[in-house]
Amino acid sequence: MKQSSLLPLFSPASVAVFGASDRGSSIGGRVVRNLQESGFAGEIFPVNPHHEKVQGVSCYPDIATIKERVDLAVLATPAESVVELLEQCGAAGVRMAVILSAGFAEAGVGGKERQSVLLETARRHRIRLLGPNCLGVIRPAVGLNATFGVTGARCGDVALISQSGALCTAILDWAESEEIGFSAVVSTGTAADLDFGELLHFLALDGKTRSILLYIEGVNRSRSFLSGLRAAARLKPVVIMKSGRHAAGVKAAVSHTAAIVGGDDVFNAAVDRAGAVRVDSVGELFAAARILSNYRTTKGAALAIVTNAGGIGVIAADCATDGGIELPELNPETLSSLNESLPRWWSHGNPLDVLGDADVERYRAAIQGCVADERVDAVLVMLTPQATTDSTGIAKMVIEEASQVKKPFFGCWMGGDHVAEGRMLLAEAQIPVFRTPEAAVAAFSHLLEYRRNQKLLLEVPGPLSDRAEPDLSRAKEIFETVRSGGRRQLTPSEANQVLAAFHVPVLPMIEAATAGAAVAAADELGYPVAMKINSSTLTHKSEVGGVLLDLREADEVERAFCSLRDRIGKDYPEVIFDGVIIERMHAFQGSRELFIGVISDPVFGPAISFGAGGITVEVLRDQATALPPLNEVLIEEMISQTRISALLGEFRTMPPVKPGALVEVLLRVSQMVVELPGIAEMDINPLIANAEGVLALDARILLSGAASGSGHSDYMAIAPYPAHLARTFQLANREEVVIRPIRPEDAKIVQNFVGKLSEETKYFRFMQSLGELSIETLVRFTQIDYDREMAFLAVFFDEGVETEIGVARYTTNIDDRSCEFAVVVADAWQGRGVATALMHALMEEARSKGLVWIEGEVLSYNRHMLDLVKRLGFEITSHPDDTTVRVIRRRL
Repeated sequence: MKQSSLLPLFSPASVAVFGASDRGSSIGGRVVRNLQESGFAGEIFPVNPHHEKVQGVSCYPDIATIKERVDLAVLATPAESVVELLEQCGAAGVRMAVILSAGFAEAGVGGKERQSVLLETARRHRIRLLGPNCLGVIRPAVGLNATFGVTGARCGDVALISQSGALCTAILDWAESEEIGFSAVVSTGTAADLDFGELLHFLALDGKTRSILLYIEGVNRSRSFLSGLRAAARLKPVVIMKSGRHAAGVKAAVSHTAAIVGGDDVFNAAVDRAGAVRVDSVGELFAAARILSNYRTTKGAALAIVTNAGGIGVIAADCATDGGIELPELNPETLSSLNESLPRWWSHGNPLDVLGDADVERYRAAIQGCVADERVDAVLVMLTPQATTDSTGIAKMVIEEASQVKKPFFGCWMGGDHVAEGRMLLAEAQIPVFRTPEAAVAAFSHLLEYRRNQKLLLEVPGPLSDRAEPDLSRAKEIFETVRSGGRRQLTPSEANQVLAAFHVPVLPMIEAATAGAAVAAADELGYPVAMKINSSTLTHKSEVGGVLLDLREADEVERAFCSLRDRIGKDYPEVIFDGVIIERMHAFQGSRELFIGVISDPVFGPAISFGAGGITVEVLRDQATALPPLNEVLIEEMISQTRISALLGEFRTMPPVKPGALVEVLLRVSQMVVELPGIAEMDINPLIANAEGVLALDARILLSGAASGSGHSDYMAIAPYPAHLARTFQLANREEVVIRPIRPEDAKIVQNFVGKLSEETKYFRFMQSLGELSIETLVRFTQIDYDREMAFLAVFFDEGVETEIGVARYTTNIDDRSCEFAVVVADAWQGRGVATALMHALMEEARSKGLVWIEGEVLSYNRHMLDLVKRLGFEITSHPDDTTVRVIRRRL
């Protein structure tokens, strides 16, 4: 992916500062001073019509009088002047601006209008904006500090993006005392233009950045945010801190789901699905980055703790237990070996208390025992300064031992000056070291969370092609009927029919507006029956005693109807009594009451929740949330996060819930969300689950204000697998080849494909020698963001076995207007039209995404590829490297 459009922000050769002055208290003056003190090697152009010099540098009255090119403009003037200054920047050819000024979208209606004009001006001149109302940007490697903060940043490999400038300054001040360095620091402010998405795409490919930290107050463009987050998280750890975890209150909602699932639950689901990690404090932010930068994975969650103080060992063990971290019992062989090496009074278990007088060799014996034990996945070494403790020597030994094994090592050197040197040595050796047991254990929990979320990142659910098709036309017809009647809420019968259309098991029900109709319905369904109030104004039936069970005779049904009607009219006059719903009673032996819900989050779109159901759902609040589309892996993970999951297996006298039945219903709900965009809220509560299967007893569906549309997925935060793009074409010899989007599970066939390419074909495609690609690398290669990139495989079926014969892919450049492509075809299939078909599919998809042109690099002696692109209308241009040429099609 090209990063050129953001290079003026991160590596400018010159910076113009508007509002520059000699006053140290002024924002513009502070920016000039920071640029000078940070060692910026480029040109600094102060701009202020009232000064001839600023801080010893020639000052210009306006940008037009600067004869050299300006890469980056920093505006620190009153908000009223910013638009006119940006006009001048555009006329001067500036393509990147940082707006430090406040008084825009955060300042009410007038400010929002001003920001709208600002953005229109920037787009007209093709200027990218950071801000407004931001702190600025720091890039220590090039000496750039274009901020008005009082603290700079030392050079390092951690990138920080923050919506809050104030928090940025606090973090920078804290990081200085902790000797933490940065590759980049960016304050986005109100993010009129540049936002998390594009910045994350840049940092994902930034060679100076090993890990990325985000401070988020809110997300404006969810699709862009998740696209950038997923792209970055595939390549390096991303750790997020978000404020606003708890809402001040919950608005009245039609569904249980909307009442118990808030924006923060959905945000967590988005972070999990993107492969990132969320933390709750600034300390955790850096602790997680520290451990993830050094250990990207761990085999499991089993932690061994080695300590010279029993008390801190107990504290660490408590923290581990609270966090769901396993403290395994050591193997008998390990215990026997340790008994020979350690004093009689050691703890004989995990944590391993090697006693206060432990020297280097005693620590070494304990650590080696843990490393050799197959039950142990990671080792936490803890040390307190005691009379005979050699903090530095033990640190050197830990460094030596850690270098010889793959298991994660991390330390907790508690204390001050007495352990400072040892702590410094561990940090310099890239071994994560912490000051408290709580911080150390929390860091390991983030490593486990990262491992789990990275697995979720690789999941790309496809269509339910191996299952019965839903009756989509019937479901849409019901939605249209509801809307045409001026309603948004479906009746219980309509909701039941929608669920049935998607093969969700439901109880037959009949609506009855009169006592006679209720009796007729009961006679038809068979006794005993249940009677439920039917009301367009009632949210929860049980709140008005609107559920009557086990009615066994016609007279009983008639009396129950009349009694319910009269009582509702007397006690609840605000409730409209539309009649009742009659269902046949079923005996549910060994059943669990569950719920499945859907909400439409204003930021991330639809989200699906699962948890404990029944009338206490809002009290228990036992639910997990995930973003659709879902597959079996994602559903199993979501279920496992709830407390009710422990009751789904065999429990006392209850047999386990029928295997797969619950997963199947959640798959169908996910399918419903993808195919029916009009769902604003939905409850299935209770969903009865037992050994025989699952059954939806009650459902509530509320539609959004917009029509349901055609099932297009732009309203979803995560683009589903684009199965509709698959096509079949015939070669000249009438052989049929399928072209379809790539999937993560294609890693194996891609590996076979690449492995069988000739060395020349490999070199033509990758422009370098290529060894065997690992499955892990290939999974990341095949797990793409369908919003910003596309890869089409050409596959041939031979006796039912799918074989890849070619692949073409594009990646959207960071300018969002162009893309870069590559294509390769198996040697035996070259010259048969496969590459042409792949390129036509690729260009058609790029055009549908609004891209304007497509480009690529081709070796100058790759004659077949050059002939292909000429036939496809590409221009061939020169390239700085004589061995390659640039090929561009300027109009898709």
